[in-house]
This record gives sequence, structure tokens and C-alpha cells, in this order.
Amino acid sequence: MREKNYNLELIRMVSFVLVIAIHVSNYFCRGYGEIPDSEYLFSLVVDTAARVSVPCFFMITGALLMGRDEPLEKHVKRLIRFFTVLVVWSLVYYLWNTFYMKSDFDLRTILYEPVEAHLWYLYAMIPIYLVLPFLQVMCRNFSVKLEKAFFVVTTGTVIANYLLWLMNGEFYYDPPLIGDRVYVYYLYAGYYLYKYRDRIRLSQRAAAAVCAASLAASFGITLAATVVQGDHYEGALTYGMPFIVLASAMFFLVMLRLRGGSLRPGERAKRVIDLFCGCSFGIYLIHILFLDNYKKHMEPYDLSAWIAVPALVASITAVSFLCVWLLRRTKLGRKIT
Repeated sequence: MREKNYNLELIRMVSFVLVIAIHVSNYFCRGYGEIPDSEYLFSLVVDTAARVSVPCFFMITGALLMGRDEPLEKHVKRLIRFFTVLVVWSLVYYLWNTFYMKSDFDLRTILYEPVEAHLWYLYAMIPIYLVLPFLQVMCRNFSVKLEKAFFVVTTGTVIANYLLWLMNGEFYYDPPLIGDRVYVYYLYAGYYLYKYRDRIRLSQRAAAAVCAASLAASFGITLAATVVQGDHYEGALTYGMPFIVLASAMFFLVMLRLRGGSLRPGERAKRVIDLFCGCSFGIYLIHILFLDNYKKHMEPYDLSAWIAVPALVASITAVSFLCVWLLRRTKLGRKIT
């Protein structure tokens, strides 16, 4: 069994909190025009900075799995687990939205539309896990030259996808291995950055500066577009945008190289990280229940974002963790979280 890499585990722990921060802050960002400008700017700063989190989940998967040699049976079990999780949580959110939130959902669209928006992550991961054994074989047999060439080609594809998006177009045929989305690219980026983290000629300070500059650019574009159109603009904060891709990769690299790439927390800190990371997937799945409950009773302008955003992130993280920790004390709970 591989020794756990606590640089990756720390990235995981930070990322699941930042995911909650995205969903909370974005609720207030969408209140642009109804909340004071200072609250909107604060919410947008949090929303923008937290956008590195979701790409990190894909990159962690790539770092841990892309070069691994695993039996086909393990892939089948992983697929079955994710499909089970998708079915169970789709049912949970269908019942929640129908009977509590009083929103409609056409079950006939479930193959291509999640019952709850954040379940898109499962829709992205199941196809990736379906082809993962073949990607693993490919990565294991790459020469160093081919690895670099593939990284250049896939990076170029992501940029081309973005340029076509700007022109309201798309590739006539999706590029093989990458497709029209960025998620497989994040997997490979995670694999590449993890493998070559010590050989990449970029200092920690420079990587952090590039990350900050990329996030600042995303913030500036979003703010400018929002002011021009008079409504919150989210296009520059999506995960296929080059500045978000670059910021996420640099954040991942900086975190990978903390303490020389060999972060060794004390026993107490290690137990805390292990406990929270073990619940991270479940926290991602369940936290929208608590945020939805807030949205049902509170509008963005009812409570200052300066108070509501940090308070909601902290409280939703805490109650989600408690619920998942309790769920995982049962066999069924461990299977669906």
C-alpha cells in the first residue's frame, strides 16, 4: 500500500472547504444590484479565489491514479461506487427539491442534466473512470519526450477550446482524449505536475505570483463584464477559462512543494487531516442541503455578505462534516459518501 502523501491530502482538505465557499459566495454575487457594491466585491474576491478548488480535485485524481497499474476489477468497483452515489444522491435531491424547495425537475432529462447542479462532478467523473484503465496504460508507457509533447498538445487544445468558445463555436469533432471539456486535461495536468514537481523550473514565489495574477485577471474580467451588462457575469470563472486553469495549476504546484514536497504533519494534525479528508466527498455531496435551506428563507440582501459568507462557510462545513461523520459510521453511509 502506498504511503499517503500529505501534500495531496492538505490540498484535498483545503479544496472541499473552498468548494463550499464558491457556492456560498456565488449566491451573494448573483445578488449584484441588490446588495451594496462593497459586499459584492467581497463576495467576488472569495468566489474567484476559491475557484482553484474543483480543478484540484481532478488533479489529485490524476496525480494518484493516472500512472498506476490497477486490476480491471478495481476499476469496475470504482465505477459501480460512483454510479451508486449518483443514483442515491440524485434521489435525495429530487425528493428535497420537489417536496421542500418546491422546484420542478423532469426526470426524463436525468441522463444529461443533474437533479442538483453540483452533482455535475459525478457526471464528469463517471465517464473519466470508464476510460481510466486505458489512460493509465498510456501514461505508464510514455517516454519523457512523449509526456512533454502530450502536455503541450493538450494545453493547446484547452486554449483552442476557449478561443472557439469566445467566438460562440466549437470543434466540429471533439479532440480525442480531451473532448470539448477541460476535466481530462486537469487529470493529466495533476499527473504531470506531481511527477515533475521537483524539475519544473519555477520557484515557489514565482508560481504563487502567477496564481495570484491569474486570479486577479479573472476577478477583473468578471467585474468589468458585470458592470457593463448590469448583471453578475460568471463566464470568466468557469473551469475551462485559461486564467482559472493557470491559477489552479500554480496553486496545485505550490501546495505540492510545501516542505520540499514531503509534508509530515504531527500525529494530531495527521489525524485531523485524515478525518476531514475521509469525509470530504460526502461533505461535497451533502452541503447543498444546508445552503439551500438558507436560500429558502434568506435573500442575499437580508444579511450582510461580510458576515454571512464566512459564517455560512464555517457553519455549513461543520454541520456537513458532522452529518457525514455520523453517516460513515454505518456500512451504507460509507458506500454513499
